[in-house]
Amino acid sequence: MAEAVPVRCPACLRENDYAAPVFPCACGSPVAPPLDLAAPPLPLTHRTWSDTWVAVRCTACGRVSEWPHPELGCTSCGTVVRIPVHPVQLVEPESAPGGGVRDGLRPRPGVRGEAEEDLRGQARAGSDGSGGHGPAGPGAPGAPGRPAAAPAQRPAFRPVTIRTARDAVATAALYLRWLGFQDVRQPDGRPIPSAAVDLRAPGLVAQVDPTTAPAGLRAVECVWLNGLTASATSVYFSLAGYTQDARSRADDLGIPLFVMDLTGMPQPVNDPADTLVGTGA
Repeated sequence: MAEAVPVRCPACLRENDYAAPVFPCACGSPVAPPLDLAAPPLPLTHRTWSDTWVAVRCTACGRVSEWPHPELGCTSCGTVVRIPVHPVQLVEPESAPGGGVRDGLRPRPGVRGEAEEDLRGQARAGSDGSGGHGPAGPGAPGAPGRPAAAPAQRPAFRPVTIRTARDAVATAALYLRWLGFQDVRQPDGRPIPSAAVDLRAPGLVAQVDPTTAPAGLRAVECVWLNGLTASATSVYFSLAGYTQDARSRADDLGIPLFVMDLTGMPQPVNDPADTLVGTGA
């Protein structure tokens, strides 16, 4: 958790302590929105989906992601204020083809660009049996007397941009199918923005939290109980990350936790999630 700073309520002029939330970057480093304390906080009178998010650059890897905009509820008068954040300074694109940045964001391995080209190259090499290094020798995998090569890896997951709560649910369903779960079902109708949405499949119970508040301990325990009742794997997806209690409890229970940014790429945030990505369903 970031260090608490005083924020003055514009309605009653009382000061409230506020600590910016810390989110997990795809590289594993903590990311906190850089608060602009020189600008006055603004009362929140109307909430829109786009205004609820703010771009933040990871200081470790340079990745730019969208995270919930810092907000504070005054403990004296109840006014909700939005705290200004320093805007992201875009990085100048590099001139080298395929190795630069796009809008300050380098291509992510396993999603687009070079990683996909590597996968295509491996597929071409595997189709002619050469592996890119000539004919297989006596000691190479697949040669007589040697075990066959391992099955090809899954194709790279293609994320879908998240603009609404329904997009978040659809992205989680696509990702679960990519992991190997069959017949992943979404509930009919528009999901309620203030509540987690269930996804079910044979051997799977998943919940998707499309809200801007970190998922808490109770949410993790609920999805675990649902999975225990159905004798199924429990998985949780969140747009705004998790509280520390929720992450600790998920580690104890072995529940995979994923966080999604607005680019639509789920990222594992604990060891059970890493294991699920590595082994699949």
